[in-house]
Amino acid sequence: MAFLQQFNLSVAEWAVLLLSALAIGLSKTGLSGLGTLFVPIMAAVFGGKASSGIVLPMLVFADIFAVAYYRRHADWPVLWKLLPWAFVGIVIGTFTSQHIDDAAFKRIMGVIIVLSVGIMIWQETRTEYLVPSHWAFGAVMGLAAGYTTMVGNLAGAVTSLYLLSMRLPKNSFIGTGAWFYLGINVFKLPFHIYAWETITWESLKLDLAAFPIIAVGALLGIVIAKRLSESLYRKLIIGMTLATVVLLFF
Repeated sequence: MAFLQQFNLSVAEWAVLLLSALAIGLSKTGLSGLGTLFVPIMAAVFGGKASSGIVLPMLVFADIFAVAYYRRHADWPVLWKLLPWAFVGIVIGTFTSQHIDDAAFKRIMGVIIVLSVGIMIWQETRTEYLVPSHWAFGAVMGLAAGYTTMVGNLAGAVTSLYLLSMRLPKNSFIGTGAWFYLGINVFKLPFHIYAWETITWESLKLDLAAFPIIAVGALLGIVIAKRLSESLYRKLIIGMTLATVVLLFF
C-alpha cells in the first residue's frame, strides 16, 4: 500500500489507469482496438503528452505478452511492407507534432478512417474480395500508422484497417500486429525519453503498478480470441475502429 500511496492519485484516477491497463492487455492478445478507446480518457486525466509517457511502457509490456503467445502466427511479408515505413512516420511525427492542431488532426484522421472502413465494408459484401498488392498501399498505411502513433496514438485503427484489408486469418492478424506494435513501440522509446522527456522514473513506477493488470488483460484476451469465429472477429475489429472515430469527433 505504501508503494501505491506515493503517487497521490484519486480513486477515479486509479480506476482510469487500471481500466486502461486491462484494456491494453485485452487489445494486444485478442480485442485489437480496445486499448485505443482509452487513449482520450487517459489524456483527459493525466494530460496529453504526460499520458503518452505513461501509456507507452504499458504498451511495450503488453506487446511482449502478445509476441510470446502469437509469435509463430506472424505474416512476415505483410509485416515488412508496413514496418519500415512506420519508422519513417514516427520520425516525422516526432519533429512536426508541435505544428499540428490537435482538433484538426483528429477530424482529418476520423474522415480517413471512416472512408477506409466504408470501402472495407463494401469489399466484404462482394463475392470477390480484392486484396491490395501494390507496395504503395503498404507504404502509405505504414507512414500513417507511424505518424499517428507518435502524434495522436491512433496507430491501432490504421493498422487494423491495413491487416483486415490483407484478409489475414484471426491468429495471423493478431500475430502480425503483435510484432508490428512491439517494433514501433520500442522504436518510440528513445524519442519519448530524450526528445519529449515524457518517460521518467516516476512514470515508470506508475507503470509498474499497472503491469499485473495488463497481464490479466492479456490472458483474458487470449481466452476471448479463441472463442470468436473468424467472421465475428472481423466485425468486432471494424466496430471498435468505428468507435475510435466517435471518440475522435466527440
